[in-house]
Amino acid sequence: MKHFTSETLGALGKQERVNLINSISGYKPANLIGTISAAKQTNLAIFSSVVHLGTNPPLFGFITRPTADVIRHTYENLKEIGVYTINHVHESFIEKAHYTSAKFDRETSEFAACHLTEEYLENFAAPFVRESAVKLGLRLVEEIPIKLNGTILIIGELEHLILPEDVLQIDGSTDLNRAGDVCISGLDGYHKVEKAVRFPFARPNNVPEFVTNQKTN
Repeated sequence: MKHFTSETLGALGKQERVNLINSISGYKPANLIGTISAAKQTNLAIFSSVVHLGTNPPLFGFITRPTADVIRHTYENLKEIGVYTINHVHESFIEKAHYTSAKFDRETSEFAACHLTEEYLENFAAPFVRESAVKLGLRLVEEIPIKLNGTILIIGELEHLILPEDVLQIDGSTDLNRAGDVCISGLDGYHKVEKAVRFPFARPNNVPEFVTNQKTN
């Protein structure tokens, strides 16, 4: 077994440390976040940090990296317009989604550069990704600066949810395998998703009698 300490992690080369720390948290959701500026310039960027924060109201968060040293078009557009979209990445367009992470200039839309299609709802300014089957439209409600590393937690409230009928299950849950969702490992590894098992809601009175494999003397 390999054992890293804070000292040995700090001694790693920059890229080795970045790759290790970015991948060790496990598989993460792959999403494209779509925004538009006040000047109608669209932006699309892949994120792996989207997380559910609450159900009533329905809140989702994602992390944007520090804005002091590099211009963040997603963040700038959010501040100007106040709405954005989260679009699931599917196996059918992984490569296009990945290359939205390139540092294009302000005048270049990742939609055009990566051959993905803008799609709009009436009275909602931010662009959705037509190729995505599962799409969320959100309004920015709060941002929380994280002083330790300069990142920002962006919190949005869900206003629109679009998904195929066969992905939506009778109990309200979703079967994202049917949508062809993929997940991310590290900065550039993409993985197919396969459902392993589903359990009932856990309560103290329905915990099984687990069998131990440990041998006793």
